Amino acid sequence: MTTTTPDATGAPAGPTAAHGRLDEAEVRRLDRAHVFHSWSAQATIDPMPVAGAEGSWFWDHSGRRYLDFSSQLVNVNIGYQHPKLVAAIQEQAGRLLTVSPAFAEESRSRAAAMIAERAPGALNKVFFTNGGAEAVENAVRMARLHTGRHKVMAAYRSYHGATAGAIALTGDPRRWASEPGAAGVVRYWGPYLYRSAFHATTEQEECERALQHLRDLVMVEGAQTIAAILLESVVGTNGILVPPDGYLAGVRQICDEFGIVMVADEVMAGFGRCGEWFAVDHWDVEPDLITFAKGVNSGYVPLGGVLISDEIAATFDHRPFPGGLTYSGHPLACASAVASIEVFEEEGILAHARHLGDDVIGPGLRELAQRHSSVGEVRGLGVFWAVELVRDRTTREPLVPYNATGADAAPMNAVVGACKERGLWPFAHFNRIHVVPPCTTSDEEVRHGLAILDEALLVADEQAASR
Repeated sequence: MTTTTPDATGAPAGPTAAHGRLDEAEVRRLDRAHVFHSWSAQATIDPMPVAGAEGSWFWDHSGRRYLDFSSQLVNVNIGYQHPKLVAAIQEQAGRLLTVSPAFAEESRSRAAAMIAERAPGALNKVFFTNGGAEAVENAVRMARLHTGRHKVMAAYRSYHGATAGAIALTGDPRRWASEPGAAGVVRYWGPYLYRSAFHATTEQEECERALQHLRDLVMVEGAQTIAAILLESVVGTNGILVPPDGYLAGVRQICDEFGIVMVADEVMAGFGRCGEWFAVDHWDVEPDLITFAKGVNSGYVPLGGVLISDEIAATFDHRPFPGGLTYSGHPLACASAVASIEVFEEEGILAHARHLGDDVIGPGLRELAQRHSSVGEVRGLGVFWAVELVRDRTTREPLVPYNATGADAAPMNAVVGACKERGLWPFAHFNRIHVVPPCTTSDEEVRHGLAILDEALLVADEQAASR
């Protein structure tokens, strides 16, 4: 059995024994021979074998540790190997491993009730999925069937998943290779003051102009044809774009006015990431549907779902919902979700996430911005932050071009490499470093990571100056 011992900083020191396990060379060989990796040209990658993890750290087979500022894919919200979740999964496995979605089951019932109780307003039903993309697919299906309309408005600078419908709704370059996609998608620009599509100079202007843009599109597309407006409550991978105050309420008003379903994609932003159960709680807005996954159980077992308003749920009281999944509400996954929600409350994780954002990450990143000429903007809330890197603060030219690959991406690759060399695992996308550690990360660990980022940003400064 693998054991760990903490080092002087309190971080796990990595494995000291691994009886009966494959060594690094064999893991790497089998991976190269048989694993087909997502979003990758297979011959150009060399995935690092991970041997273990605990808390906010993971390590390789040599015992080299990395402080995880990515939470893997921004999903390990309560950290690695939380003993209560491990125990809940083990207990459920010993009691009942699986049962069809057609049955009622204790963990499934408890998870649905606990999630609904923490959702805003009258979102009282949960349709379980295996992850976020399937949640988005089914939410859109519900909206179309509820309204009898077919169009869905979806933002540029968004990501909603990689299944056929979800990738068609996605507003970043990952959808290009899958086009033409599903019919009925209408694109709009969301608020992003730093690179405003509306020539705004203040948050208020950005909010007002983004809402007017959305209203104008509803008019010219025909409100009677639009089933849903889909948005990430706080845009995730595409920039940690926190909406200005009033924006989500304005979208809610437009939806109410025209009978459009408001769908909030909280797959990344929910369950503590923004310091609330759901990011919309920060603005006291109630969508009609909320999609979730990732942080609901920190990815310990695949789980996602759709929170459904009473009004939309009633559409299917006497009309079958034409959708389902073999593993919907899998008992192992639901047991881990129950335990996760209990951990959030017992350990005060929402309050800790708010504290990290307000008192540690936000101030720390603003200090870095003052010291590094390559930092154009920092933004975020809770444990959900982005550092936007530029070549020139005046022109705001990005450090690397939009969707840069190959040699064009070299400056960002150098910054990421500098982080990893120093034991920090960052989340990078285009010209941004995202600071998204587990919500349970300690103040000291966050400051340690920010100190490493401070050193890595010297590389960004050099890259920006070498144009």
